[in-house]
Amino acid sequence: MSNKAAVTFEKPLQHLSLADWHSRLTQLKNVAYTQRSDAFELRHSARNLRNETRIETHWDTYHNNDRLSDRVAELDRWREKMRIMLKRVLDEIQALKEEKSNTERDLDGHITPLTVVTECIGMRDGRLGSELTYDEGDTELKNELCIVENNQRLLRDQNQAAWEQLNRLQEVKFKLELDLTDKDEAQAIDSHQLQVDQHCGDVSFKTDPTRVPRDSCTYGNWLEYCEELVALTESTLADSFSIRESLFATREKARNILRAQQDRTAHTLRKRIFETQRARNELEYQLGKMKEEMAKCLQEIETLERAHDQKTEALKVVETRLENRAQRSGMELCIDESYHGLCEEVQKLRDTIKTLRAKIDATKTTYNALRDHANKIDQDLQNKQHSLMTDIRALDLRGRLKTGEFGGLATQTDRNIHLSRVQDEIPKT
Repeated sequence: MSNKAAVTFEKPLQHLSLADWHSRLTQLKNVAYTQRSDAFELRHSARNLRNETRIETHWDTYHNNDRLSDRVAELDRWREKMRIMLKRVLDEIQALKEEKSNTERDLDGHITPLTVVTECIGMRDGRLGSELTYDEGDTELKNELCIVENNQRLLRDQNQAAWEQLNRLQEVKFKLELDLTDKDEAQAIDSHQLQVDQHCGDVSFKTDPTRVPRDSCTYGNWLEYCEELVALTESTLADSFSIRESLFATREKARNILRAQQDRTAHTLRKRIFETQRARNELEYQLGKMKEEMAKCLQEIETLERAHDQKTEALKVVETRLENRAQRSGMELCIDESYHGLCEEVQKLRDTIKTLRAKIDATKTTYNALRDHANKIDQDLQNKQHSLMTDIRALDLRGRLKTGEFGGLATQTDRNIHLSRVQDEIPKT
């Protein structure tokens, strides 16, 4: 049997030497050490980063919460200020409406004085003859009419100004209410943001959350708007207060001026009534004297007529004597003293008759003049009596201004009811 060597089968791979094996072991050890060092450094930096970001996030959240709290507090302060402003505006609107209503009532109250003074002027224009004069009563009534119309114009202008101011107050009120609504909404949103954290259910990623919202403004613009709104409200309130004072002053001034003029007009009418009564009494006295003188003149005319008739009869007698004596015959038909006496008597009687006739005519002329003048006095007396009754009626008509016969009635319908005397026919509720 032959001796054969044992055959060892090896993998067909490259075998390492021991030095390579030790080298590889050292390399693995070094790589493991390096990776452990890198991992340690990474873990250390990650821990530091984690701590830093946690702290930064905490303080960012804290500061933002402070900012939100300050913003909520600031909104609350401005909201309270706006609420106070709104209350002042509402109170001012109510006060201005009351003043405007009072002014409108005064303006309606001028209807009665205007009606009275117009009726008085029309009534006094109905005077007759020489009594239709531009006297003091006419002047004062026209002055009163001018004052009433001027008061109405002033009150209308004041009411127009008050209405415009009310519109401005309504605009300011709308702006304040809108601003309060916006501030309430903003405060609610900001207050809710203070409660939002990572545990809330509505927390999620948003699309472009850092965008600048449309129609947004800067904080400076917002603050400027709030200050301008407050300044506008203060200015409008000051203007409204001035208008309310002007309304009150205008009403009182108009009332005092009209009352003074009404007293002056009433005094002038009473004075005119007194003067008319005095003139009427004087004319009545003169008319009585004229009638007495007319009666005396008429009696004198009758006496002169009788004297004229007597002288006429006497002239007839003398002329008859002369004519009868002219029937004498012969030498007896002489111009003797009787003839001369009779002729002289005839001439005297004729002159006397002529004088009496002239006196009768003059007396009749005087009587006619007295009668004509008495008729004028009587006509003027009738005119004065009519003027006196007119002024008395005008004065009685003006009594409504004192008693408020129509001034206390609420509407024109009430006035018509009062004038037509149909109160009892209206069903009572």
